[in-house]
Amino acid sequence: MKEEFKANKHQEDAVQAAATIDAVLRVQSNWKELWFYQKTVVLYQMTYVFCQRFLPKYGDRTVDQMVQAARSGKQNIAEGLADGVTSMEMELKLLNVARSSLKELLEDYEDYIVSRRLSYWKVGHERYDGLLRFCRNHNQLGDYEPYFYKWSDEEMANTAVSLCHFVDKMMTTYQQKLDEDFRQNGGIRERMTAARLKTRAIQKSTIEVQQREIEHLKAELQRLKAENEVLRRRLEAR
Repeated sequence: MKEEFKANKHQEDAVQAAATIDAVLRVQSNWKELWFYQKTVVLYQMTYVFCQRFLPKYGDRTVDQMVQAARSGKQNIAEGLADGVTSMEMELKLLNVARSSLKELLEDYEDYIVSRRLSYWKVGHERYDGLLRFCRNHNQLGDYEPYFYKWSDEEMANTAVSLCHFVDKMMTTYQQKLDEDFRQNGGIRERMTAARLKTRAIQKSTIEVQQREIEHLKAELQRLKAENEVLRRRLEAR
């Protein structure tokens, strides 16, 4: 009975170990819940309206460039996090493309402010602190959209600049976390190797348990045969 108990315990341990094998595929983040993604949705919609309201409808390549840069920032975040399920390298690359696109958008807004001789709301400007609080605490399109046709070009441009800075800072922090995760856990190839090694170790352990059970059953069979032989002889001697 003790041997049988030990064999069952080994089998339970093997099953439990199988349940702890790390998944090869990473869990996909819901990018729509990420604050920096939400802010890029605002940036794209705001930029589209800004270009319609304040830039020439024809003959100015800046319009297409700004809209495309804002869209690229948003889309590459979504694509990057989707690809991150199998490739952290691709996720990091696409997030960097997104950051580059938004830096390009930031330059266009800053150029607009300078070329039109508008006020740049930096530290010390009377509206700077209020703008900072608003952009820090609001991520949803619905928080900004009511102002798209009320704000002046100076207000919209400075709001967009502030959002670009917030997104860049948030994405930098997110990429640093990915970098740390990669250094600790590796990419998909390392996870695949680790999963295979764990699976093989569990298979080996299971085989060993089964072999012990077989040996135990063989020994039990021999014992029963011996007892049966003793009983047979006693009966014959009567």
